[in-house]
Amino acid sequence: MALCNAVDRAFLSDRLPYPYTEADADWWRGMVAGNDGKEGVWRAIVVDGQVVGSISVERMANENRSVGSIGYMILTPFWSQGIGTEAVRQICGIAFRELALERIVGEVFPENLASARVMEKNGFRREETKARAVIKGGKALDVITYFLMSTTQ
Repeated sequence: MALCNAVDRAFLSDRLPYPYTEADADWWRGMVAGNDGKEGVWRAIVVDGQVVGSISVERMANENRSVGSIGYMILTPFWSQGIGTEAVRQICGIAFRELALERIVGEVFPENLASARVMEKNGFRREETKARAVIKGGKALDVITYFLMSTTQ
């Protein structure tokens, strides 16, 4: 719970409630327990025994069910240490294996150069820029979509 309240939210989805309560954590744990390995994979990012972030790949719905959407967050003191790059590498391998996905997509705000670099270091390719695609802080913002294809085709 402390992680979700302490993380820098500048580039995160508003899907993560703030403040993050015990009820939010209970709901999340139950959702993950019922869906991990089926509709997504969710993992803690751990460094030296300390949880410093979280990462997931969630299966998209309906016609897009062979596509997973990646998301992650890391506490600011652990940025720029290769932790995100390694976490993305690991979760993508797990997601392709466990969920039988064809591709994984991630969306990045243009200003989030570090996250774009994490995607690129893991072989993700830039697909498109969606103009004014999301609302964050009351403003319509662009997002860049990256994708990674399964290597088992």
